[in-house]
Amino acid sequence: MSATTTLHSVSVRPALSADEEALGELDRSTWSTLHAVMPRPRPPYDPFFDERHRPGDFLVAEAATEAGAPAGSSGTRIAGYIRLVPPTPLACNAHVRQIQGLAVAAWARGAGVGRTLLRAACAEARRQGANRITLRVLGHNTPARALYASEGFAVEGVLSGEFFLHGRYVDDVLMGRSLAP
Repeated sequence: MSATTTLHSVSVRPALSADEEALGELDRSTWSTLHAVMPRPRPPYDPFFDERHRPGDFLVAEAATEAGAPAGSSGTRIAGYIRLVPPTPLACNAHVRQIQGLAVAAWARGAGVGRTLLRAACAEARRQGANRITLRVLGHNTPARALYASEGFAVEGVLSGEFFLHGRYVDDVLMGRSLAP
């Protein structure tokens, strides 16, 4: 988070079609070898929303900032997103939701935006009738794994060397938790 940016409040809402440009930019600006298995996006960019990635799959964090925020203005800005979807189309798996993407803007990191989004995703999954939530995270993504563990996610499996990224094999770590109260 920039030394000149203070987050006053963070709220979470469903994504809107009108968020596409901002979410696409956020997604590209947060690309990192820490979590990405796909190559760095290059122009011309694919749309952020498509038939597999609909606005209804995303929750968006908005942060109220004070003057001095990036872009030189105060107000509310998109600070992050989380994607929450059923992991399969099977009826026997309808009780599970899966997090398939979490991004927080560089200027908003360290202010609890990721945790707020994670908690909102769990609440939304419960609202949708799920009683379990899962995710996948690269083994070397220590900050994300620590966040997930602090929110009750446990390692449920490791696919050793599942990805070959930047000259080395990287584990795919499967994590999950109950949504029971």
